[in-house]
Amino acid sequence: MKKQVLIFAATICIAISGQSQDLAQNQVPSVILNTFNNSFPKASDIEWEMDGVLYNVDFEIGWNTDHEIWYNSQGVLVRHKEDITKDELPKVVMDRLKANFKGYAIDDIERMTDEDKISYKIELNTFTRQDLDVIIDQHGNLISKMLD
Repeated sequence: MKKQVLIFAATICIAISGQSQDLAQNQVPSVILNTFNNSFPKASDIEWEMDGVLYNVDFEIGWNTDHEIWYNSQGVLVRHKEDITKDELPKVVMDRLKANFKGYAIDDIERMTDEDKISYKIELNTFTRQDLDVIIDQHGNLISKMLD
């Protein structure tokens, strides 16, 4: 049984590592690097990888503000995921949270931009119920609700 578990775990690790590949900065096309450096001149802790056909970069700006961006081979930003504060949530999203999730406290928020669509992934905590992860779009529509 242990041997089967080890083989399964090894297979999963190989599959995961095959989907993304770490890149040194000199392996990233200059059009992408220029776009990134012009858009985020204060980025730190920069890590690049290839994610399928997209170039993915993880980085921080300031203290504890994580960003993750995907660029296509022409240097066009196609997806951006970033940590934000409660104060940065649109009113329509806060209204949805107040209406549907009374008794929950906001723990962590990510703004996700896919081309022109914006959504918010919000971790909600409570002492009396199970924690939730919800995704709400820029118009206040609930996209998904998952137990944490």
